[in-house]
Amino acid sequence: MVSECCCVCFHLQTIGPKEGWQVYSSAQDADGRCICTVVAPEQSLCSRDAKSRQLRQLLEKVQNMSQSIEVLNLRTQRDFQYVIKMENQMKGLRTKFRQVEDDRKSIMAKNFQELKDKMDELKPLIPVLEQYKMDAALISQFKEEIRNLSVVLTGIQEEIGAYDYDELYQRVLRLDTRLRSCMGKLTCGKLMKITGPVTIKTSGTRFGAWMTDPLATTRNNRVWYMDSYTNSKIVREYKTIDDFVSGVVSQTYSLPFKWEGTNHIVYNGSLYYNKYQSNIIVKYNFETGTVLAQRALEFAGFHNMYPYTWGGYSDIDVMADELGMWAVYATNQNAGNVVISQIDPDTLQVLKTWNTEYSKRNAGESFMICGTLYITNSHLSGAKVYYAYSTKTSSYEYIDIPFHNQYFHISMLDYNAKERALYAWNNGHQVIFNVTLFHVIKTEDDS
Repeated sequence: MVSECCCVCFHLQTIGPKEGWQVYSSAQDADGRCICTVVAPEQSLCSRDAKSRQLRQLLEKVQNMSQSIEVLNLRTQRDFQYVIKMENQMKGLRTKFRQVEDDRKSIMAKNFQELKDKMDELKPLIPVLEQYKMDAALISQFKEEIRNLSVVLTGIQEEIGAYDYDELYQRVLRLDTRLRSCMGKLTCGKLMKITGPVTIKTSGTRFGAWMTDPLATTRNNRVWYMDSYTNSKIVREYKTIDDFVSGVVSQTYSLPFKWEGTNHIVYNGSLYYNKYQSNIIVKYNFETGTVLAQRALEFAGFHNMYPYTWGGYSDIDVMADELGMWAVYATNQNAGNVVISQIDPDTLQVLKTWNTEYSKRNAGESFMICGTLYITNSHLSGAKVYYAYSTKTSSYEYIDIPFHNQYFHISMLDYNAKERALYAWNNGHQVIFNVTLFHVIKTEDDS
Protein backbone atom coordinates (compact mmCIF):
# COMPACT_ATOMS: atom_id res chain seq x y z
CA MET A 1 0.00 0.00 0.00
CA VAL A 2 1.24 3.46 -0.84
CA SER A 3 0.19 6.39 1.45
CA GLU A 4 0.82 10.14 0.86
CA CYS A 5 0.69 12.68 3.76
CA CYS A 6 0.73 16.47 3.67
CA CYS A 7 3.50 16.51 6.31
CA VAL A 8 5.76 13.61 5.49
CA CYS A 9 5.29 11.19 2.61
CA PHE A 10 6.38 7.55 2.64
CA HIS A 11 6.38 5.29 -0.41
CA LEU A 12 6.30 1.73 0.88
CA GLN A 13 5.76 -1.61 -0.77
CA THR A 14 2.10 -2.50 -0.75
CA ILE A 15 1.55 -5.02 2.03
CA GLY A 16 -1.93 -5.67 3.42
CA PRO A 17 -2.64 -5.52 7.15
CA LYS A 18 -3.08 -9.26 7.22
CA GLU A 19 0.54 -9.69 6.26
CA GLY A 20 1.76 -7.81 9.37
CA TRP A 21 1.38 -4.16 8.36
CA GLN A 22 -0.65 -1.62 10.42
CA VAL A 23 -1.62 2.07 10.35
CA TYR A 24 0.23 4.53 12.64
CA SER A 25 -0.91 8.03 13.66
CA SER A 26 -3.73 9.35 11.56
CA ALA A 27 -4.83 13.00 12.15
CA GLN A 28 -7.38 15.07 10.25
CA ASP A 29 -7.99 18.78 9.94
CA ALA A 30 -11.37 20.54 10.39
CA ASP A 31 -12.39 19.63 6.82
CA GLY A 32 -11.56 15.95 7.30
CA ARG A 33 -8.42 16.01 5.20
CA CYS A 34 -5.44 13.85 6.10
CA ILE A 35 -2.76 15.53 8.10
CA CYS A 36 -0.36 12.65 8.42
CA THR A 37 -0.81 8.88 7.91
CA VAL A 38 1.90 6.24 7.94
CA VAL A 39 1.54 2.58 7.13
CA ALA A 40 4.42 0.44 8.50
CA PRO A 41 5.09 -3.08 9.67
CA GLU A 42 4.24 -4.10 13.21
CA GLN A 43 6.93 -3.48 15.78
CA SER A 44 7.45 -7.22 16.19
CA LEU A 45 8.63 -7.51 12.59
CA CYS A 46 12.24 -6.72 11.82
CA SER A 47 12.66 -5.26 15.26
CA ARG A 48 16.35 -5.79 15.13
CA ASP A 49 16.74 -4.12 11.78
CA ALA A 50 18.46 -0.66 11.87
CA LYS A 51 16.11 0.79 9.30
CA SER A 52 13.18 -0.39 11.40
CA ARG A 53 14.51 1.54 14.38
CA GLN A 54 15.04 4.65 12.28
CA LEU A 55 11.55 4.32 10.93
CA ARG A 56 10.14 3.95 14.45
CA GLN A 57 11.99 7.09 15.60
CA LEU A 58 10.75 8.95 12.60
CA LEU A 59 7.20 7.86 13.36
CA GLU A 60 7.49 9.16 16.91
CA LYS A 61 8.64 12.53 15.58
CA VAL A 62 5.76 12.58 13.16
CA GLN A 63 3.35 11.80 16.01
CA ASN A 64 4.73 14.69 18.05
CA MET A 65 4.50 17.01 15.08
CA SER A 66 0.93 15.91 14.44
CA GLN A 67 -0.07 16.62 18.04
CA SER A 68 1.66 20.01 17.98
CA ILE A 69 -0.09 20.91 14.74
CA GLU A 70 -3.45 19.94 16.26
CA VAL A 71 -2.82 22.09 19.35
CA LEU A 72 -1.70 24.96 17.12
CA ASN A 73 -4.84 24.59 15.04
CA LEU A 74 -7.07 24.75 18.12
CA ARG A 75 -5.23 27.81 19.41
CA THR A 76 -5.46 29.42 16.00
CA GLN A 77 -9.22 28.85 15.87
CA ARG A 78 -9.61 30.30 19.38
CA ASP A 79 -7.44 33.31 18.58
CA PHE A 80 -9.34 33.86 15.36
CA GLN A 81 -12.63 34.00 17.27
CA TYR A 82 -11.03 36.41 19.77
CA VAL A 83 -9.82 38.62 16.93
CA ILE A 84 -13.31 38.70 15.44
CA LYS A 85 -14.74 39.66 18.82
CA MET A 86 -12.13 42.38 19.29
CA GLU A 87 -12.81 43.70 15.80
CA ASN A 88 -16.49 44.06 16.62
CA GLN A 89 -15.61 45.82 19.88
CA MET A 90 -13.24 48.16 18.05
CA LYS A 91 -15.99 49.02 15.60
CA GLY A 92 -18.29 49.81 18.52
CA LEU A 93 -15.59 51.92 20.17
CA ARG A 94 -15.01 53.85 16.94
CA THR A 95 -18.73 54.63 16.83
CA LYS A 96 -18.71 55.73 20.47
CA PHE A 97 -15.59 57.84 19.97
CA ARG A 98 -17.21 59.58 17.01
CA GLN A 99 -20.32 60.16 19.12
CA VAL A 100 -18.23 61.50 22.04
CA GLU A 101 -16.35 63.77 19.66
CA ASP A 102 -19.61 65.11 18.23
CA ASP A 103 -21.04 65.55 21.75
CA ARG A 104 -17.84 67.28 22.89
CA LYS A 105 -18.11 69.78 20.07
CA SER A 106 -21.78 70.33 20.87
CA ILE A 107 -21.08 70.75 24.62
CA MET A 108 -18.18 73.11 23.95
CA ALA A 109 -20.37 75.19 21.68
CA LYS A 110 -23.12 75.22 24.29
CA ASN A 111 -20.71 76.18 27.10
CA PHE A 112 -19.18 78.87 24.94
CA GLN A 113 -22.63 80.30 24.22
CA GLU A 114 -23.49 80.22 27.95
CA LEU A 115 -20.28 82.09 28.76
CA LYS A 116 -21.07 84.62 26.05
CA ASP A 117 -24.58 85.07 27.46
CA LYS A 118 -23.12 85.58 30.96
CA MET A 119 -20.75 88.19 29.61
CA ASP A 120 -23.64 89.94 27.88
CA GLU A 121 -25.53 89.94 31.19
CA LEU A 122 -22.54 91.45 32.98
CA LYS A 123 -22.03 94.28 30.51
CA PRO A 124 -24.86 96.43 31.96
CA LEU A 125 -23.17 96.14 35.36
CA ILE A 126 -20.27 98.34 34.24
CA PRO A 127 -22.20 101.62 34.58
CA VAL A 128 -23.76 100.23 37.77
CA LEU A 129 -20.32 99.72 39.29
CA GLU A 130 -19.33 103.21 38.24
CA GLN A 131 -22.46 104.52 39.95
CA TYR A 132 -21.56 102.52 43.05
CA LYS A 133 -18.21 104.32 43.14
CA MET A 134 -19.94 107.70 42.95
CA ASP A 135 -22.45 106.69 45.63
CA ALA A 136 -19.65 105.39 47.85
CA ALA A 137 -18.02 108.80 47.70
CA LEU A 138 -21.36 110.44 48.47
CA ILE A 139 -21.91 108.15 51.46
CA SER A 140 -18.42 108.96 52.72
CA GLN A 141 -19.40 112.61 52.54
CA PHE A 142 -22.57 111.84 54.50
CA LYS A 143 -20.53 110.06 57.16
CA GLU A 144 -18.28 113.09 57.48
CA GLU A 145 -21.30 115.37 57.88
CA ILE A 146 -22.76 113.07 60.50
CA ARG A 147 -19.47 113.15 62.41
CA ASN A 148 -19.53 116.95 62.26
CA LEU A 149 -23.10 116.99 63.56
CA SER A 150 -22.11 114.64 66.35
CA VAL A 151 -19.38 117.07 67.39
CA VAL A 152 -21.91 119.90 67.34
CA LEU A 153 -24.37 117.90 69.43
CA THR A 154 -21.64 117.09 71.93
CA GLY A 155 -20.87 120.77 72.18
CA ILE A 156 -24.52 121.55 72.77
CA GLN A 157 -24.61 119.06 75.59
CA GLU A 158 -21.65 120.83 77.17
CA GLU A 159 -22.93 124.36 76.55
CA ILE A 160 -26.72 124.55 76.18
CA GLY A 161 -27.92 127.49 74.15
CA ALA A 162 -24.71 128.05 72.19
CA TYR A 163 -26.33 126.83 69.01
CA ASP A 164 -29.68 127.22 67.37
CA TYR A 165 -31.44 123.89 67.89
CA ASP A 166 -33.97 124.49 65.07
CA GLU A 167 -31.19 125.17 62.60
CA LEU A 168 -29.40 122.02 63.69
CA TYR A 169 -32.59 120.00 63.38
CA GLN A 170 -33.12 121.28 59.84
CA ARG A 171 -29.60 120.21 58.96
CA VAL A 172 -30.39 116.71 60.22
CA LEU A 173 -33.60 116.62 58.19
CA ARG A 174 -31.78 117.72 55.03
CA LEU A 175 -29.17 115.04 55.57
CA ASP A 176 -31.89 112.43 56.14
CA THR A 177 -33.59 113.51 52.90
CA ARG A 178 -30.37 113.20 50.97
CA LEU A 179 -29.71 109.75 52.44
CA ARG A 180 -33.20 108.58 51.50
CA SER A 181 -32.70 109.97 48.00
CA CYS A 182 -29.54 107.92 47.72
CA MET A 183 -31.33 104.81 49.00
CA GLY A 184 -34.15 105.50 46.57
CA LYS A 185 -31.77 104.73 43.73
CA LEU A 186 -31.72 101.13 44.88
CA THR A 187 -34.43 99.40 42.92
CA CYS A 188 -35.86 95.98 43.64
CA GLY A 189 -33.25 93.30 43.95
CA LYS A 190 -32.83 89.54 43.95
CA LEU A 191 -32.34 87.69 47.23
CA MET A 192 -28.72 86.60 47.57
CA LYS A 193 -28.14 85.88 51.27
CA ILE A 194 -29.86 85.65 54.67
CA THR A 195 -27.85 86.38 57.82
CA GLY A 196 -28.67 86.23 61.51
CA PRO A 197 -30.92 85.79 63.28
CA VAL A 198 -30.92 88.49 65.94
CA THR A 199 -33.11 87.46 68.85
CA ILE A 200 -35.29 90.40 69.90
CA LYS A 201 -37.34 88.71 72.60
CA THR A 202 -38.45 85.35 74.01
CA SER A 203 -42.16 85.26 74.81
CA GLY A 204 -45.49 83.64 74.10
CA THR A 205 -46.35 80.16 72.94
CA ARG A 206 -44.58 78.09 70.32
CA PHE A 207 -46.57 79.74 67.51
CA GLY A 208 -47.43 83.37 66.82
CA ALA A 209 -46.78 86.52 64.79
CA TRP A 210 -45.18 89.90 65.38
CA MET A 211 -44.65 92.76 62.95
CA THR A 212 -44.13 96.44 62.20
CA ASP A 213 -45.77 98.57 59.51
CA PRO A 214 -43.54 98.92 56.39
CA LEU A 215 -45.45 102.08 55.38
CA ALA A 216 -45.15 103.79 58.75
CA THR A 217 -43.08 106.98 59.10
CA THR A 218 -39.63 106.89 60.63
CA ARG A 219 -40.98 108.34 63.89
CA ASN A 220 -43.68 105.68 64.08
CA ASN A 221 -42.06 102.34 64.83
CA ARG A 222 -44.89 100.58 66.64
CA VAL A 223 -44.80 96.79 67.11
CA TRP A 224 -47.84 94.48 67.01
CA TYR A 225 -47.94 91.08 68.70
CA MET A 226 -50.38 88.21 68.11
CA ASP A 227 -49.73 85.09 70.19
CA SER A 228 -50.93 81.62 69.04
CA TYR A 229 -52.28 80.53 65.65
CA THR A 230 -55.99 80.26 66.46
CA ASN A 231 -58.81 80.79 68.96
CA SER A 232 -57.74 84.33 69.84
CA LYS A 233 -58.77 87.94 69.13
CA ILE A 234 -56.21 89.87 71.21
CA VAL A 235 -53.61 92.08 69.52
CA ARG A 236 -51.03 93.89 71.66
CA GLU A 237 -49.39 97.10 70.52
CA TYR A 238 -46.04 98.51 71.66
CA LYS A 239 -44.92 102.06 70.88
CA THR A 240 -41.31 101.13 70.20
CA ILE A 241 -39.12 98.09 69.83
CA ASP A 242 -37.60 98.93 73.22
CA ASP A 243 -41.07 98.85 74.80
CA PHE A 244 -41.66 95.52 73.11
CA VAL A 245 -38.48 94.09 74.58
CA SER A 246 -39.38 95.51 77.99
CA GLY A 247 -42.97 94.26 77.77
CA VAL A 248 -44.54 97.74 78.05
CA VAL A 249 -47.88 97.43 76.22
CA SER A 250 -49.29 100.73 74.95
CA GLN A 251 -52.66 99.41 73.78
CA THR A 252 -54.64 96.19 73.46
CA TYR A 253 -57.15 95.50 70.68
CA SER A 254 -59.93 92.92 70.65
CA LEU A 255 -60.68 91.94 67.06
CA PRO A 256 -64.27 91.33 65.91
CA PHE A 257 -63.28 87.87 64.53
CA LYS A 258 -60.75 85.24 65.58
CA TRP A 259 -57.84 84.60 63.28
CA GLU A 260 -56.37 81.47 61.70
CA GLY A 261 -52.67 80.85 61.18
CA THR A 262 -49.81 83.26 61.86
CA ASN A 263 -49.52 84.92 58.47
CA HIS A 264 -50.89 88.40 59.22
CA ILE A 265 -49.50 91.82 58.31
CA VAL A 266 -49.93 95.43 59.39
CA TYR A 267 -49.93 97.62 56.29
CA ASN A 268 -50.54 101.38 56.26
CA GLY A 269 -52.14 101.38 59.70
CA SER A 270 -54.46 98.39 59.19
CA LEU A 271 -54.24 94.73 60.16
CA TYR A 272 -54.91 92.11 57.46
CA TYR A 273 -55.61 88.56 58.62
CA ASN A 274 -57.40 85.31 57.75
CA LYS A 275 -60.79 85.03 59.43
CA TYR A 276 -61.28 81.88 61.53
CA GLN A 277 -62.62 78.80 59.64
CA SER A 278 -62.95 80.64 56.33
CA ASN A 279 -61.01 81.81 53.29
CA ILE A 280 -61.96 85.44 54.08
CA ILE A 281 -59.34 88.17 54.48
CA VAL A 282 -60.27 90.86 57.01
CA LYS A 283 -58.97 94.44 57.02
CA TYR A 284 -59.11 95.93 60.51
CA ASN A 285 -58.10 99.57 61.14
CA PHE A 286 -56.37 100.30 64.45
CA GLU A 287 -57.24 104.01 64.49
CA THR A 288 -61.00 103.51 64.09
CA GLY A 289 -61.23 100.06 65.68
CA THR A 290 -63.48 98.89 62.84
CA VAL A 291 -63.44 96.41 59.96
CA LEU A 292 -62.94 98.41 56.77
CA ALA A 293 -63.26 95.48 54.36
CA GLN A 294 -63.47 91.72 54.14
CA ARG A 295 -63.44 89.50 51.09
CA ALA A 296 -63.19 85.76 50.35
CA LEU A 297 -60.34 84.39 48.24
CA GLU A 298 -62.17 82.36 45.61
CA PHE A 299 -61.44 78.59 45.81
CA ALA A 300 -58.73 79.11 48.46
CA GLY A 301 -58.32 76.19 50.85
CA PHE A 302 -58.57 76.93 54.58
CA HIS A 303 -58.59 75.35 58.05
CA ASN A 304 -55.64 72.98 57.37
CA MET A 305 -56.69 72.01 53.87
CA TYR A 306 -53.44 73.34 52.38
CA PRO A 307 -51.24 74.57 55.26
CA TYR A 308 -47.47 74.94 55.37
CA THR A 309 -45.51 71.90 56.58
CA TRP A 310 -46.01 72.78 60.26
CA GLY A 311 -49.84 72.95 60.01
CA GLY A 312 -51.43 75.52 62.30
CA TYR A 313 -54.20 76.56 59.86
CA SER A 314 -51.53 78.35 57.84
CA ASP A 315 -53.45 77.93 54.57
CA ILE A 316 -53.65 81.64 53.66
CA ASP A 317 -50.58 83.87 53.94
CA VAL A 318 -51.07 87.64 53.63
CA MET A 319 -47.86 89.55 52.91
CA ALA A 320 -46.47 92.80 51.51
CA ASP A 321 -43.33 93.93 49.70
CA GLU A 322 -42.04 96.88 47.67
CA LEU A 323 -44.74 96.36 45.03
CA GLY A 324 -47.78 96.11 47.28
CA MET A 325 -49.88 93.48 49.04
CA TRP A 326 -50.18 89.77 48.22
CA ALA A 327 -52.00 86.62 49.27
CA VAL A 328 -50.41 83.17 48.98
CA TYR A 329 -52.61 80.08 49.23
CA ALA A 330 -53.60 76.91 47.36
CA THR A 331 -56.69 75.67 45.51
CA ASN A 332 -58.13 72.38 44.33
CA GLN A 333 -58.15 73.83 40.82
CA ASN A 334 -54.36 74.16 41.00
CA ALA A 335 -53.97 70.66 42.49
CA GLY A 336 -52.98 71.99 45.90
CA ASN A 337 -50.05 73.94 44.48
CA VAL A 338 -49.16 77.48 45.55
CA VAL A 339 -51.24 80.32 44.10
CA ILE A 340 -50.07 83.95 44.25
CA SER A 341 -52.57 86.82 44.07
CA GLN A 342 -51.85 90.52 44.13
CA ILE A 343 -54.42 92.24 46.36
CA ASP A 344 -55.84 95.76 46.38
CA PRO A 345 -55.16 96.88 49.98
CA ASP A 346 -58.28 99.06 50.05
CA THR A 347 -60.93 96.72 48.62
CA LEU A 348 -59.11 93.36 49.01
CA GLN A 349 -60.01 92.65 45.40
CA VAL A 350 -57.71 90.24 43.54
CA LEU A 351 -55.86 92.20 40.84
CA LYS A 352 -53.92 89.36 39.22
CA THR A 353 -53.16 85.69 39.95
CA TRP A 354 -50.26 83.35 39.19
CA ASN A 355 -50.44 79.54 39.51
CA THR A 356 -47.19 77.81 40.46
CA GLU A 357 -46.31 74.12 40.41
CA TYR A 358 -44.94 74.01 43.97
CA SER A 359 -47.01 72.01 46.48
CA LYS A 360 -48.28 74.22 49.30
CA ARG A 361 -48.06 71.32 51.78
CA ASN A 362 -44.35 70.89 50.96
CA ALA A 363 -43.56 74.54 51.68
CA GLY A 364 -42.12 75.42 55.09
CA GLU A 365 -42.86 79.15 54.83
CA SER A 366 -42.80 81.84 52.15
CA PHE A 367 -42.33 85.57 51.69
CA MET A 368 -42.39 88.15 48.89
CA ILE A 369 -39.51 90.43 47.93
CA CYS A 370 -39.86 92.75 44.93
CA GLY A 371 -42.61 90.68 43.34
CA THR A 372 -40.80 87.36 43.72
CA LEU A 373 -42.15 84.66 46.02
CA TYR A 374 -39.45 82.80 47.95
CA ILE A 375 -40.37 79.42 49.49
CA THR A 376 -38.46 77.47 52.13
CA ASN A 377 -38.37 73.69 51.95
CA SER A 378 -39.00 73.16 55.67
CA HIS A 379 -39.85 74.85 58.97
CA LEU A 380 -37.32 72.74 60.92
CA SER A 381 -33.53 72.64 61.27
CA GLY A 382 -31.68 72.61 57.96
CA ALA A 383 -34.35 74.69 56.24
CA LYS A 384 -33.28 76.79 53.28
CA VAL A 385 -34.88 79.00 50.66
CA TYR A 386 -35.38 76.47 47.91
CA TYR A 387 -37.74 77.92 45.28
CA ALA A 388 -38.34 81.36 43.76
CA TYR A 389 -41.24 82.39 41.51
CA SER A 390 -41.07 85.74 39.71
CA THR A 391 -44.44 87.36 39.03
CA LYS A 392 -42.67 89.72 36.61
CA THR A 393 -41.58 86.93 34.26
CA SER A 394 -44.08 84.22 35.37
CA SER A 395 -41.14 81.85 35.73
CA TYR A 396 -39.48 79.94 38.56
CA GLU A 397 -36.08 78.63 39.56
CA TYR A 398 -34.70 76.33 42.24
CA ILE A 399 -32.20 78.07 44.50
CA ASP A 400 -30.16 77.23 47.59
CA ILE A 401 -30.02 79.99 50.21
CA PRO A 402 -29.46 78.57 53.71
CA PHE A 403 -30.35 80.39 56.90
CA HIS A 404 -29.88 79.59 60.57
CA ASN A 405 -33.03 78.14 62.15
CA GLN A 406 -31.67 78.80 65.63
CA TYR A 407 -34.63 77.55 67.66
CA PHE A 408 -35.56 74.66 65.32
CA HIS A 409 -39.19 75.53 64.48
CA ILE A 410 -40.35 78.51 62.41
CA SER A 411 -44.09 79.23 62.34
CA MET A 412 -43.98 82.74 60.84
CA LEU A 413 -41.62 84.35 58.33
CA ASP A 414 -42.45 87.73 56.78
CA TYR A 415 -40.51 90.38 54.86
CA ASN A 416 -40.48 94.06 55.87
CA ALA A 417 -39.63 96.19 52.84
CA LYS A 418 -38.81 99.33 54.85
CA GLU A 419 -36.26 97.57 57.04
CA ARG A 420 -35.12 95.08 54.39
CA ALA A 421 -35.41 92.30 56.97
CA LEU A 422 -37.32 89.10 57.69
CA TYR A 423 -39.43 88.94 60.85
CA ALA A 424 -39.78 85.42 62.26
CA TRP A 425 -41.47 83.61 65.13
CA ASN A 426 -39.03 80.83 65.98
CA ASN A 427 -40.35 78.43 68.62
CA GLY A 428 -41.44 81.15 71.06
CA HIS A 429 -38.62 83.52 70.09
CA GLN A 430 -39.15 86.72 68.11
CA VAL A 431 -36.16 87.11 65.79
CA ILE A 432 -35.05 89.18 62.79
CA PHE A 433 -33.01 88.00 59.80
CA ASN A 434 -31.09 90.45 57.63
CA VAL A 435 -31.30 89.96 53.88
CA THR A 436 -28.79 90.78 51.17
CA LEU A 437 -30.25 91.74 47.81
CA PHE A 438 -28.54 92.14 44.47
CA HIS A 439 -29.54 95.68 43.44
CA VAL A 440 -29.57 97.55 40.18
CA ILE A 441 -28.95 101.24 40.74
CA LYS A 442 -31.00 103.73 38.75
CA THR A 443 -28.92 106.57 37.40
CA GLU A 444 -30.21 109.98 36.44
CA ASP A 445 -30.01 108.97 32.79
CA ASP A 446 -32.51 106.13 33.34
CA SER A 447 -36.08 106.82 32.32
